[in-house]
Amino acid sequence: MSSNSDRVETATLALRRAIVEQALKAGTKLPEDEIGRHFSMSRTLVRAVLAKLQTQGLVDTYHKRTATVAQPSLEEARDVFAVRRALEREAMKAVIKRWSPAIEKALRSHVSEEEEAHTKGDARLSTRLAGEFHLKLATLSCNALLERYLFELVSRCSLILAMYSRPHSSECAISEHSALIAALKTGDATAAERLMDEHLISVETRALIANEGDDHPDLGSILARYSGDTSS
Repeated sequence: MSSNSDRVETATLALRRAIVEQALKAGTKLPEDEIGRHFSMSRTLVRAVLAKLQTQGLVDTYHKRTATVAQPSLEEARDVFAVRRALEREAMKAVIKRWSPAIEKALRSHVSEEEEAHTKGDARLSTRLAGEFHLKLATLSCNALLERYLFELVSRCSLILAMYSRPHSSECAISEHSALIAALKTGDATAAERLMDEHLISVETRALIANEGDDHPDLGSILARYSGDTSS
């Protein structure tokens, strides 16, 4: 039987993935009783899950009877991207210092996964993998604090893009990620930082208009889809 901490982690990962992959859109209500029934957990544990997601900027529980997927404003979005650009530059510097064939292999393997998802036409998976490329860079920096902050920022950016971005081809991100790997391999920190800035500015400029979609998603069916796959 799984421990309470395991169940909290499982539910947190499932909900985070559903939000990042844009299955649960901004403003969607997250009733404690429905989440509790799905994951067989008490309200106390559900609140722990929602609290963790709130610290990641994905859920809003302030002064609300029912938690909702967060709805960052455009002003907040600009602030998030500004901080993210600064931290991503630091990640690039750190990875260059530690560069090795093993790091190159890990990054290129991830880009191959992105290409496979694009070929299959799996837009949700492509969206998640695009963000996880940056999380992998943060992990490879071997700076735990940098990794922690970028995890939060990349999650928030995924939510922002879900709210405001216009449709675009995932081929852009894949080619840009490949270019970043090439820049890292050269050891030219200035060029690598410049490419990262250009890449993130490109991502930010996609956050221009709101997507239209189902305003009333079936939370139960979404949880069923995501609770079965919560690997990182």
